[in-house]
Amino acid sequence: MFQPVVPFGGFAGWSFLTRTLDNQKEAYAKSSEVAREVNYFKENISKVQTAEDLVADRTLLKVALEAFGLGEDINNKFFIRKVLEDGTLTDDALANRLSDKRYLEFSKAFGFGDFSVASTVLSDFGSKITAAFKEREFEAAVGDQNEDFRLALGIERDLTDIAGKDLSEDTLWFTVMGNPPLRQVFETAFNLPQSFGALNLDKQLETFKDKAQSAFGDGGIKQFTSAEKQEDLTRLFLLRKDVQALNVNVGSGQTALTLLQSSTTNWNLL
Repeated sequence: MFQPVVPFGGFAGWSFLTRTLDNQKEAYAKSSEVAREVNYFKENISKVQTAEDLVADRTLLKVALEAFGLGEDINNKFFIRKVLEDGTLTDDALANRLSDKRYLEFSKAFGFGDFSVASTVLSDFGSKITAAFKEREFEAAVGDQNEDFRLALGIERDLTDIAGKDLSEDTLWFTVMGNPPLRQVFETAFNLPQSFGALNLDKQLETFKDKAQSAFGDGGIKQFTSAEKQEDLTRLFLLRKDVQALNVNVGSGQTALTLLQSSTTNWNLL
């Protein structure tokens, strides 16, 4: 299995990764395990007629979930089946009631609860899902070495998709807030505390818009259809992570120095 090359962290490491990204993605996609799962999905997904069929095949389910960044739910078969069977067309559908909107996109893509015939029979369905699977799997492999880079890699895909929707700015912000990886990127970039998520949603929305206005000169999400604005966000996120790591290291060093001084004082008193 090819492992992504991430020689160092920080913005310099990110620059190296982005320069070599296409070649690394291609090499990873050719890895035997990835290629085997991709081929299996393409060959067998058209046979799947129901949500029950999908969750009964672990390889098909793995590819399907990973394509939407939901791989951690591989063992939650009853939950995933419910998400798929409820569909997305009614307000009380499970996918519509979950705060994480990746489940909504997942259910919508397969169409088990929305249409009499699922999307799995479409000729290009296998190719679309496996393309997303390969991208997400590569990001996960990068994340095994550097979680910050995994989050940064998802910015272009997820934010471009959300920012391009014909929705109000507030609705777009709520969509970002319902996407855990993107939410983490913005919270880090804006240096928001861990307790921020406990605030009511309207206050969170106000804060996100104010912070975006201060950082980028625009309080909305639609600005991020621009590659330049996405780069600005990525840079701010990674630099903020560098500062956080530096503060942790400095704090640990100060703690060690304090303990050393305390030990020396106690030794002198003996």
